[in-house]
Amino acid sequence: MDYRYTPAHFWIAPEPANRWRVGLTKFAVRMLGEMVDHGFEVPPEAEVLVGQIIGFVEGFKAISDLYCIVSGKFIEGNPTLKEKIATVHRDPYGAGWLYRVEGEPDANCVDVDGYVRILDRAIDKILEQQKQAQIE
Repeated sequence: MDYRYTPAHFWIAPEPANRWRVGLTKFAVRMLGEMVDHGFEVPPEAEVLVGQIIGFVEGFKAISDLYCIVSGKFIEGNPTLKEKIATVHRDPYGAGWLYRVEGEPDANCVDVDGYVRILDRAIDKILEQQKQAQIE
């Protein structure tokens, strides 16, 4: 699959008819902790924009807004997650996808090499924060 990634740790995968399947990267899932809830604030067929808050995900460690990473039309949330939210944690790049949308993806999406660079910076920042906490 030809995945692309955002600096906010979402992945996006192309589907037919200019549709995209969107989910959280494994890094994002680990930062949230085990998923306990999610929801969408937009109905199917609603027009959406890149950067628009469309819902939320809640893990044991954090609650986070879900931002749309495609400008176009919201198609649906993943119906499997209503009954099996843990699927996000167990299979973040497969059955644990979050939503489908039709349109144009965020221009800031990068390939896997670009995402590795994003992860390196994020990990460096976490390690620096831990180092500072030890000093204080």
